[in-house]
Amino acid sequence: MTKDYLITPSKVGGTVTVPPSKSQTLRAILFASFAGGNSEIIRPLNSPDTLAMINACHMFGARIHKKGESLQITGTDMRFEKCTIDAGNSGIVSRFLTAIASLGCKEVTITGDRSLKTLRRIDPLTDALEQLGVEVISNRYLPVKVRGPWKKNTCNVLGEDSQFVSALLIAASLAPFPVTFTVVNPGEKPWVSLTLNWLDFLNIPYEREAYNRFTLQGNAKIKSFNYTVPGDLSSLAFPVASAMITRSSLAFKGVDFTDPQGDKKLFDFFRSMGALIDGNTVDWRPLKAIEADVNDCIDAVPILAVVACFAKGTTVIKNVKGARGKECDRLSCVTKELRKMGAKIEEREDGLIIEGAPLKGADLFSHHDHRLAMALAVAGLGAKGKSYVRDIGCVAKTFPNFAHTLPGIEELI
Repeated sequence: MTKDYLITPSKVGGTVTVPPSKSQTLRAILFASFAGGNSEIIRPLNSPDTLAMINACHMFGARIHKKGESLQITGTDMRFEKCTIDAGNSGIVSRFLTAIASLGCKEVTITGDRSLKTLRRIDPLTDALEQLGVEVISNRYLPVKVRGPWKKNTCNVLGEDSQFVSALLIAASLAPFPVTFTVVNPGEKPWVSLTLNWLDFLNIPYEREAYNRFTLQGNAKIKSFNYTVPGDLSSLAFPVASAMITRSSLAFKGVDFTDPQGDKKLFDFFRSMGALIDGNTVDWRPLKAIEADVNDCIDAVPILAVVACFAKGTTVIKNVKGARGKECDRLSCVTKELRKMGAKIEEREDGLIIEGAPLKGADLFSHHDHRLAMALAVAGLGAKGKSYVRDIGCVAKTFPNFAHTLPGIEELI
């Protein structure tokens, strides 16, 4: 059933509880599924992506069940059987499980939803796997069929999307021999660091030359672990931005700014624009335009574009060509939707130029992208007149209770 948001311009306030991190939840489930013994993942994100990862790990033999607010996971000895994995809408599930499935000698098919079949490329990863001797049947996007085992120990991978690099890091740690790979045009580096942080946590050795070259020893023996998922800093961006554009103050809880999540750099951009973010609070200050190289946190493009509309001057968002290959073409779609609201926004090949100007309410479309849907809802809070955001079921991917978090946002069925 299609759902929409009705947004009435409103100030925000009080305290917001941020949902658990999607990226950390999915990595925790994956590593626990290949650990020896029983692991516990406390406070995982409840989302379709989490279910897709659980179902995929079941295919490889992991036993996973829910107990209260935690997941109890008994790891597997990497049982590879011929099967089909449905990644749903999850880029992490599709990329990480493609790499791991390629270690086995049975053909595994990975499929997914429309965006994974038409918008989100898999070929940079499958090209690297073919260099390692894997049999691959694919046409740039899902579905893809892979059958290993790995026969070679070196490859190159395009690194503009960090998930390809993280997928190889995880799979190479489980490979039967040492593997070295070179990254061409590394991007989204904080997200690679997030995966490396997991390798450190699990005592999996590796060598690296910055973000350009990695060597894994293989045959990793992962011990069981307990892990509490921190709040999602990517999701926090939307309540913080709502305070920034509605001249409000807001407190938040459940987040840890020391956690190595990639999108926390976005808050440096917010501070540069004038927001007072201190501890677990954000207070409005007059906003000014900035020039931002957002390559390290490309997922932040939609909400940063919205905030730029309320800043004095002209904001330049650059080095984000990778935003075109997400759940939608985020550069094109955010431009189209914000123009409906009267935004002065110019789309460039690898970025956006936005001149601050008042927004008006409009009838908007999510393009089936959770981050765009929430960014447009936040824009509506600061606009003049009511707005609608159509087809917002995708928000369950990262922030299931978003509509109940901020005043002025009503979920319609």
